[in-house]
Amino acid sequence: MIKFLDLHKINQRFETAFQTQLHTFFSKGRYILGEQVQHFEQQFAAFNQDQFCIGVGNGLDALSLIFKGYVALGKLQKGDEVLVSAHTYIASILALTEIGLVPVLVDPNEQTFLLDTSLLQDKITSKTKAILVVHLYGRLANIAEIESLAHQHNLLIVEDCAQSHGINETSSHPKAFSFYPGKNLGCLGDGGAITTNDEVLAELLFKLRNYGSAVKYVHEIQGVNSRLDEIQALFLSIKLPFLQQDNLRRQAIAKRYTNEIKNTLIQLPQWDIQTPHVFHLFVIRTPHREALQSYLKTQGIETLIHYPIPPHKQKAYEAWNDLSFPITEKLHQEVLSLPISPVMTEDEVTYVIQKTSAWTL
Repeated sequence: MIKFLDLHKINQRFETAFQTQLHTFFSKGRYILGEQVQHFEQQFAAFNQDQFCIGVGNGLDALSLIFKGYVALGKLQKGDEVLVSAHTYIASILALTEIGLVPVLVDPNEQTFLLDTSLLQDKITSKTKAILVVHLYGRLANIAEIESLAHQHNLLIVEDCAQSHGINETSSHPKAFSFYPGKNLGCLGDGGAITTNDEVLAELLFKLRNYGSAVKYVHEIQGVNSRLDEIQALFLSIKLPFLQQDNLRRQAIAKRYTNEIKNTLIQLPQWDIQTPHVFHLFVIRTPHREALQSYLKTQGIETLIHYPIPPHKQKAYEAWNDLSFPITEKLHQEVLSLPISPVMTEDEVTYVIQKTSAWTL
């Protein structure tokens, strides 16, 4: 069986280094917001060419804390509208609704799966105050066009980078990351981070993640408990130097898939070498998804669907269930993710190519 993602094999590469450093960690007895978190924050900020990194409990908290920070700074208030792709993982939406912001869903571009900039203008109202840009599947959204529109309308931009660790991009906007185990840079549990060049926002976020406190037992604002764990930070620090190498391997596999899978029943993702893409997922499309997934399973190839139900059709957002986003709904009915990871062998990649190409109805 070719696993969709062999996390044991991915993380086994770092086991010896982790166990060695874990002994030193135990001997110091500092288990929350200690040296390991500080070290990783410095590493990850520099890696992303940002001045500040704030380690938090998970990717959802990373997103929601950015928006909570903007509310606390008076740049946003409850009831403000935020433009966001309708084709995204539900966390992008939850981060907004949990603090009283109003997501305004926009159908994606059918070829890139990302926010369709041509549709944004018509969605802007007097209540629109921000754009949440999701770099879905590891592909960089069209930041230049989005920035131009945001500048015209004085809108904030927040980037959801939960699936785009290591992407070749620099911007002045706050970025939210998830270190869920399956991510390109994944830890051994939940974890997340925010990077930014905004010193005022960063200082506020350091407090927000820690009960609203910068000094123990002194609480300046109403915060939460969302702190990156010391052990997770230690493991992430060990893995981070290998991220670019792992992403290059993902790109090499994606290049083979793109060039060598030949099947008229399948639509491959649109990608050229010039488009920044770290291939957190390699997502194909077919109107016969269930048949293809079933066939690949019989051939010993595990696949996943990202995602079967769009946010506006979830019971959690029942009031939106009658809304129509035809491109989003079509994608959610057709997308299928093939195995892709830095530890796949060439023989495994070849096997996936052969079996996917050979599939017929």
